[in-house]
Amino acid sequence: MAGMFHSPLQMSARAQQPTGSIPTVTGTPSGMIVVVNQDIETVLVYSGPSSYLYSAIGVLLKGQEVPAFGISEDRNWIQVSYPGVPGSVAWVYGPYVTIKKLGNLPVLEAPSTSTPTQALTPAINQTLVAAFVTPVTPTRLPTFTQPAPLVVATFLVDESTINRVPLGLLIFGLGFIGGFGALISFLRGQ
Repeated sequence: MAGMFHSPLQMSARAQQPTGSIPTVTGTPSGMIVVVNQDIETVLVYSGPSSYLYSAIGVLLKGQEVPAFGISEDRNWIQVSYPGVPGSVAWVYGPYVTIKKLGNLPVLEAPSTSTPTQALTPAINQTLVAAFVTPVTPTRLPTFTQPAPLVVATFLVDESTINRVPLGLLIFGLGFIGGFGALISFLRGQ
């Protein structure tokens, strides 16, 4: 038994034991690369090529470079690599980024939009509606109320003014006589 045990100085290592970390090979992305423009601090990325139909799922920062996989059918959105989301892809609006490696991006079809979990038109609670509706009590027969008498304004002819000279004609005549007198006195003064 004494021959089985060795002192620590006499032991030699027979194989290297793993240290717990496994080296991995990381490479640079190949293919098309897009860079977020320098004049924009952050850019939202969406789950599809529209900011109205799809939800925002993350951001890209100023100067960040990401691999590009394709372009939308309307050529306004670029599909990029975005780890941490379903499918590891997101869509960024094209004018916010610059293509670093030139080439042709394939045209990609937009993903399907999610359907709402509830109906678009909610059901109306009839009990709540009944609380705010005032009931109308019907009458047996319609009632009729006589309207007030209608008075039409009429103008009567003043008989005292019949066969008189109109006032405008009288003023015109006197003005003519005055003008004629002024002309005669002007001519006599010369």
